[in-house]
Amino acid sequence: MRDDVMVLHAMRWPDEIRDPGELLPLPAELSDEEIEGALALMDSMTREDLEGAEFQDTYTEALEQIIEAKREHREPPAVPEPEGEPGQIVDLMAALTQSVQKARADRGEDADIHDMPKKTTKKQPAKKTAAKKTSGRKPRRSA
Repeated sequence: MRDDVMVLHAMRWPDEIRDPGELLPLPAELSDEEIEGALALMDSMTREDLEGAEFQDTYTEALEQIIEAKREHREPPAVPEPEGEPGQIVDLMAALTQSVQKARADRGEDADIHDMPKKTTKKQPAKKTAAKKTSGRKPRRSA
């Protein structure tokens, strides 16, 4: 931060650097009621119950551990294996069939599902192209 403005560190030519004064928003006049309304809105949207394991920033913690390990010239900590069982492979057609049977049973309809008929493709005969018509003239012979 420099003069209450965030500055990025990069090599720039002098004509690429802008005056921070032109980045400031225009001053605005606000009434006390508008300020109180904005504060009330922020208070109503603020949550204090964001605690627990699901709200813990494990990525930042792991990154801090890696940075600290590199700073001390030691190996970063080993990555723990994720707990839990691997996912199941699902047969989509079986799941769809089961879902349809359940939906029909819930509606009181006959829940039998029949196999879809196999598509048979008939080969269409190839279209014949029309022969080019000739004008009936014989080609000239060169002498």
